[in-house]
Amino acid sequence: MQNYLQSVKLFFKRFLVVLFVYQICRFLFYFFNRNAFESISFKGFLGGIHFDLSAIAYINLIFAVMHLLPGNFKYRPNYQKGLKIAFFTVNLIFILTNFVDFEYYKFTGRRSTFGMITATGMENEIGGLLFSFLVEFWYLPLLAIVLAFLFWKAIPNLKMVTETSSSKLQSLKQSGLFLLFLATVFVIGRGGFQKKPLKIVDAVNYGSINQSAIVLNTPFCILKTIGKKETLESPKFYSEKELNTIFNPITVTKTSGKPTKKNVVILILESFGRENLQCGQTPFLDSLIEKSMFFENGFANGKLSIDAVPSTLSSVPSLMNNSLITSSYAINEVYGLPKIMKDNGYQTSFFHGAFNGSQNFDQYCKVAGFDAYYGKDQYEGPESFDGRWGIFDEEFLQYFSRKLSQFKQPFFTTLFTISSHNPYIIPEKYKGKFPKGNTKIQESIAYSDFALKRFFETASKQDWYKNTLFVIVADHTSSEPKQAKFKTNVGKFRIPILFFDPSNPTLVGKNSKNLQQIDVMPSILEYLNIDAKMVTFGKSYQSDKDFVVYYLDNIYHYISGDFYLAFDGKKSLGLYNFKNDELLKNNLLKTNPAKAAEMERFIKAYVQSFNERIIKNELTLKK
Repeated sequence: MQNYLQSVKLFFKRFLVVLFVYQICRFLFYFFNRNAFESISFKGFLGGIHFDLSAIAYINLIFAVMHLLPGNFKYRPNYQKGLKIAFFTVNLIFILTNFVDFEYYKFTGRRSTFGMITATGMENEIGGLLFSFLVEFWYLPLLAIVLAFLFWKAIPNLKMVTETSSSKLQSLKQSGLFLLFLATVFVIGRGGFQKKPLKIVDAVNYGSINQSAIVLNTPFCILKTIGKKETLESPKFYSEKELNTIFNPITVTKTSGKPTKKNVVILILESFGRENLQCGQTPFLDSLIEKSMFFENGFANGKLSIDAVPSTLSSVPSLMNNSLITSSYAINEVYGLPKIMKDNGYQTSFFHGAFNGSQNFDQYCKVAGFDAYYGKDQYEGPESFDGRWGIFDEEFLQYFSRKLSQFKQPFFTTLFTISSHNPYIIPEKYKGKFPKGNTKIQESIAYSDFALKRFFETASKQDWYKNTLFVIVADHTSSEPKQAKFKTNVGKFRIPILFFDPSNPTLVGKNSKNLQQIDVMPSILEYLNIDAKMVTFGKSYQSDKDFVVYYLDNIYHYISGDFYLAFDGKKSLGLYNFKNDELLKNNLLKTNPAKAAEMERFIKAYVQSFNERIIKNELTLKK
């Protein structure tokens, strides 16, 4: 019996060692991402232990059995040696997933899930990128080796004692203790005796909504998403009749004349967060803003490149933990710009200089209804492979311009740039030509801005140029912004959005309306006088509506006019006047309950409408 108790103690000692390592990982996560958090609380770190215990318990359930199961076989040297090695290996693998987010969090703004860890949609690039990341972040594998060595040394061994032979009573006691301790580990895994097991969204209970990533750990997020295809549920806040009076995504464009038949070129710029403009890195884009309709309060509807395409082209926001393109709803029928423009006589195409299949964009293009997809495999021109992602922006944009000159007008086309993506490689011939800026990304931002300038210089000489509406929008913000206002849950989504029509001098000026990626589709259709009846979760820039909705860390973020509301799907967490309070310091939830109730009513209807239409595959209207 004494040896059995020693085995029980051994398991829980090892459990505590792993828990201690998780705390080291949390402090390291904060250290590497300290610029992303304006302030943290002790409660956040303390709450993190709750999630650590849950993850560790689930991961080690099998080891609990192997340590606690009655029987003398456990005390054999070879068994103990194998058990220690297995315990070390399995736990180390999960521990090291935290290391991914030491740097990756800067780009995503959230802890990684199973889909993100396995690089869904990036199978072609992962080989080259993995080597590049290991070189750039060389200190992470070095740190991992040191931690692994210390972890192995800290794992205690079994201390056996000499005891007499066991009796049936001892066997019964051991069996009882086995069931008791196994149940204890299971309860720790589910997070306690509450009605439902601990969930990712529960992190908001331990601090501000900006601190969820500190509370969580990456193994927990992986375990909660592994092997799961996200399935939405209708919250059923309202009856169908009441729902449609609050928010109805069925929209009919109000045209004021005949369709203009202008060409449309949408340029989606990789990582061109709002903080990169008008700071010396983007002289061309800054000059183009002066000739365009520029939306000073532009917002992305997601934090990943893969979110931007359905948002911008199909007016479907990213309101799930998985991107629509890689979710179980990826093949839902959509009636977005490609099909609408095609129905109106346009030739449609999508260009992306990365490997064909990157981000699953080629698959989405088929669902969305594009006539043609042009990736790295279709590129024709000087050798310009960047060694990681695909074709450098300058040459791919020149190829893009040449292809457009071959298309029959009117055409509708979209190009997604790549050079301002990590690892921020620019052509060797331009090294030292562009300002470095104050963040890693900004030299490549400057290069991509130069590539845009070269594109417009070439395009302006083509006969299709003056008959074209250009829409420029970023896919998401950049990592590691320096200014505090871009670190909040509002600032993290600020991007440039502008409309440029070289033949229309009236489409100029700075517009203070809140505009988001999902507003691009209805805005284009209304501007071109195209009649359409469609499902859109956005609104035209000419509309009186002034809202923005996005989703991050299991929280719905809703902007209306000057106000921003954070809503966790059941209750409001915070209300702020984000235009007067850029750092979101003054929570108005209690002082302005009427505004909070008004905004909560809308976001509930919006979420219900989104969920029900995604579930029922009703993003199109029956003809």
